[in-house]
Amino acid sequence: MNQPKLSHLAGTLVGSEIVKLGNAISERIRNGEKIYNFTIGDFDPHIFPIPSELEALIIESYQQKNTSYPAAEGVLDLRKSVSHFIKEWEGLDYAPNEIQIASGGRPLIYTVFKAIVDKGDKVIYGVPSWNNNHYVHMTDGEHCVIECSPENDFMPTVADVKANIKGATLICICTPQNPTGTTLSQKALGEICDLILEENKLRGEGEKKCYLMFDQMYWTLTYGSTRHYNPVTERPDMKPYTIFIDGISKVFAATGVRVGWALGPEVIIAKMKAILSHLGAWAPMAEQKAVAKYLLQNEAISKYLAHFKGEIEERLRSIYEGFIHLKEKGYPVDSVSPQAAIYLTIKIDLAGKTTSDGIVLENQQAVTSYILGEAKLAVVPFSAFGAGPKNPWYRLSVGTCIKEEIPEMLSKLESALEKLR
Repeated sequence: MNQPKLSHLAGTLVGSEIVKLGNAISERIRNGEKIYNFTIGDFDPHIFPIPSELEALIIESYQQKNTSYPAAEGVLDLRKSVSHFIKEWEGLDYAPNEIQIASGGRPLIYTVFKAIVDKGDKVIYGVPSWNNNHYVHMTDGEHCVIECSPENDFMPTVADVKANIKGATLICICTPQNPTGTTLSQKALGEICDLILEENKLRGEGEKKCYLMFDQMYWTLTYGSTRHYNPVTERPDMKPYTIFIDGISKVFAATGVRVGWALGPEVIIAKMKAILSHLGAWAPMAEQKAVAKYLLQNEAISKYLAHFKGEIEERLRSIYEGFIHLKEKGYPVDSVSPQAAIYLTIKIDLAGKTTSDGIVLENQQAVTSYILGEAKLAVVPFSAFGAGPKNPWYRLSVGTCIKEEIPEMLSKLESALEKLR
């Protein structure tokens, strides 16, 4: 059957590879197959519930009939609470008119692109990274892709940015990063900010500036000696050029509650509000009212985070140690030590190996299929995050991980590795 002719975007946009993979895994699980599913960057609410205080406030908010349209920029009491929260926890000063609320981070990222990027504008982003490639495509921007390496924690280096910043409109940085769970160092962040400031000084009065979209959705989830740094604290002069993406999705395991916020210059926030008002991508009124109250409860937040972070870190470290143990046994696997977020970066370098049935794993796609079929391990290849198809690194997400199943999963993986020649 012939496909109808639609827009260029409809014909060229690639759907989410992660959602596609996740759907395939879910189908196998529905059919009774035991799968260790580490693909989705989400939480099992039975393992990681939202804070009980927030849950109660949401229920109360609905009982109070908070079900009408919210203000396009977000209800004022929530924007005031966000202002308090980021000041209290991160030392950032943003007034309510510099804060935009939306239904999670995605519509905010989209409207940052739509507010800043014109057709043909250069957008710098590293790979692997979450969805930057799709947002550049949706705004007809020029992709300026930096291939990142494990030696630099899969983050763009200062040299990478310096080599490409001439003429760039937007630089996208996510730290702690999805998919890698790694962070950008204080030194590198400061030097990248210096490059942006220097570049903007060179641009004329009517010329578009170079902006930084700084996605810090996972910033509270750091482990051990890892610390989160932000551009405006490091370089206060960056405030006119920085748009933060943040929210409750990951910090409170509240992905389905859909409350996110952007912080930025008032003029850009106003344009984002105008775009969002046409999209209708606001967070529900009841949830906004509830989150506004919860963000003021410092003691409850501290208690929740202490437990939540401990549970995530325990899973990340346990799986990391298992992979390093397999590596020490001589298997071609590796892992980056946990730094932040809910992700572990793992390496499964089996391309070219032969199965016990005599089948050669000719490429990374075959490797992914093999570990799924033989070890029942489902993880997302970095190729789904813009990296090359031969990249042997994967994202492993622990948001749905049952601690007691980790030894069993590692044992099955070792058995699958053992069968290869």
